[in-house]
Parts: sequence; C-alpha cells; structure tokens
Amino acid sequence: MTYFSAEEVRDEEGRQYHIGLAPGEVAKNILLVGDPARAKRVASLFSEVKLERSNREYLTFTGTWQGLEVSVMATGMGCDNMEIAIIELSQIVDSPTLIRAGSCGGLQEDIQIGDLVISTGAVRLENVSTFFVPEGYPAVAHWEVVLALIQAAEDKGYPYHVGLTATGASFYGAQGRKAAGLVPRDPQIVERLAQLQVKNFEMESSTLFILSTLKSFRAGTVCAVYANRPKNQFITPEEKKEAEMKCIQTALSAFSILAKMEEKKRGSYWLPRFSIGD
Repeated sequence: MTYFSAEEVRDEEGRQYHIGLAPGEVAKNILLVGDPARAKRVASLFSEVKLERSNREYLTFTGTWQGLEVSVMATGMGCDNMEIAIIELSQIVDSPTLIRAGSCGGLQEDIQIGDLVISTGAVRLENVSTFFVPEGYPAVAHWEVVLALIQAAEDKGYPYHVGLTATGASFYGAQGRKAAGLVPRDPQIVERLAQLQVKNFEMESSTLFILSTLKSFRAGTVCAVYANRPKNQFITPEEKKEAEMKCIQTALSAFSILAKMEEKKRGSYWLPRFSIGD
C-alpha cells in the first residue's frame, strides 16, 4: 500500500490539495478565521487585494493592510479543518505568523458579550492534536503574539481578557450543549472549566498552537465573545457585527505591532525594554 506525505499531496506548481494555494500566493502574516463571510470583511479593509482563491471551504485573500502584506484564510469550523490549513500552509510559506480571529463563549460571569479574549494557551478537549503529540503536551500561544494582541486591544480601548481557552471537538456535545434526545456525556463541563479559571470555549486554537509550536511558527488567538455561558446570554446581530470588527481590527493591528517588535529586536528575542514606539 502506498502512503502519501504532505509534500506529495500537491500539483506540479506546489499548489496544495485542500487550500488550493501555491508558493508565493500567501503572505507571512496570516489571519485565520472560520467564517468565509468574515474573510471577506477582512479583505474589504485591504488597500489592495492581490489574490482571491476559493477551494472547498477554504477562502483566501492576499493583499495589503496599512503597508503590510497580509493573507486572510477562512478555514471553516473545527480542529480538523485547522490541521489541514496549518499543514498545507507550512508547505508553501516559510516561518509565518498566524493569528486566529474567532468567536467564542465566555465561561466567566465577568466576561461580557462583545468583549475580546486573548488566549495564552488552550485546554485540549479535542483529539486532532493527539495524533502529533501526547495528551499532556501543552498547547500554548507564542508570547510575542500574546503581547502584540494585548497592546493592540489596549491601543484601541477594547475591553479584553487574557488567559486560558478551552478548545472543544464540537459545538454541541463537546461544549455541554443539550439537544432534543441528545444529552452530552459531560453536561457540567462549562461549570468545571469555569472553576479552573478557563476564560472561554472555542473550537480551533489548541491544534493551531500545537502545530505552530512543532513548526516553530508564531501563533496566537483573539476571540470575540458571542455568548456568556454562565448567564445563558447570546449576542444579538447588531452586537455581533461590532464585536467581530473589534476582533478583526485587534488581530490586524497585532501584525503591525509584531513588525515593529521585529525591528527593535537585539538577537533572538524582543524584550520589554525595547520600545516599539508609535
């Protein structure tokens, strides 16, 4: 039996099988979103769109935002889709920086609808990452990306929280949601995670962090809060539009801050004493 590696699942131009992209078509700054409509909203902020490519559920735009070359990719929902995106991007882009701009449910009562949550790491409640690392391996965001996201949210005056995220394998059962005739095995999971001081629940970050760590990529996540699970509150359409744009703007601004951090580095690490200036 023949087994194909990631390097072999592409065409003669190096175009990747699922994302439909080839070398040179993707920027080093990559914004990852779930919803294709969100990718279009990001692209609408570009001063120039150089590429638009749609293949399966993956929709990608590469363009220019405030002088930076940025790509935005809609991956769809879930860690399995995120795995495909990261692995195939790794075949065509050297040392990218990846920021997920997503949505989430808040797990603490003080996290309000429309707030942002910046992830420092993720509780791995999915099994995609276990095909690469043991269950106890930590899923952590890159510290520079975390700092850049915090700075971006501060600069814009957006309400935000920083801490651990839980990444579930699904939207319903894995996150303790009931449906008619379908009862999750752990209906108290929200309460248990809240007691552990986990800030929010989403569906992609742990796989993003694990694979990025293995590839030595910088990666981070900022999510807009669409639900407060303890209060059983859900966002309105009007609130959703505003919260989504705050999340997008924070992620894009973080790329700009990271670029300034790179300019100020002395050696391998940016240090707090190296001011990034305006």
